Amino acid sequence: MVPLLFAHHRFAIVAPAALHWPAKNALLVADLHLEKASFYARQGQMLPPYDSQATLQELADLVSDTGATTVFCLGDNYHDGGGEARLEPVAAKQLTAMTADLDWVWITGNHDRDVAGLWGGSVVDEWTGEGLALRHEATADSRLPEISGHYHPKIRIAVRGRHVSRRCFVRGQHHLILPAFGSLTGGMAAQDPVIEACVGGPAEAIIGLKDKPVRFPLPFAYRTIEKIDDPQLALPLVTSAQ
Repeated sequence: MVPLLFAHHRFAIVAPAALHWPAKNALLVADLHLEKASFYARQGQMLPPYDSQATLQELADLVSDTGATTVFCLGDNYHDGGGEARLEPVAAKQLTAMTADLDWVWITGNHDRDVAGLWGGSVVDEWTGEGLALRHEATADSRLPEISGHYHPKIRIAVRGRHVSRRCFVRGQHHLILPAFGSLTGGMAAQDPVIEACVGGPAEAIIGLKDKPVRFPLPFAYRTIEKIDDPQLALPLVTSAQ
């Protein structure tokens, strides 16, 4: 686990795109985009139909590893409004078992405004507590420090001559944006002006390694990063042209 402080709360990065909140014994994830493959299949673009199973299995493994008793899903839980009802049987069975064992909170997103908790869990537009707001999309004028998703932040760097892209967290004084958790999700550059406008003020992109964070001040000038001599960072990264 990689410690991460935000708004006087202690969290831990426990996967490339998940947070553990020890005070609530909760996992926080965003943008599962379940049933994305089946959505594209209906448009004639065939993708392997296992994205929902893969995403939920990774989440189940994190629940087991951390012992979490609560899961907060921060919006765009399904890729489209029909994804919840379309959830394929193996994934639906897996999800039903998880929501029965855990305090599971679905926060609605722009892709799934009508999510109903068909496979268990409670549904809210946003969650507030412990002096924090959990919602799908960051709001520049939030009265509470907020944790959100929506933008799928990534950062692109050069490591030992390779151009690589990695999911990252974006942290400002009052905003913490989670990367997308779903197995088929893309990303937006962490230094994109849209993200900058939401976070405001000084901010940083954070990648969690096995035992420490790597931070990049934002706005991030890609051309100034020629290499990072850290073997931990080099090994798990995925080459990307994005």
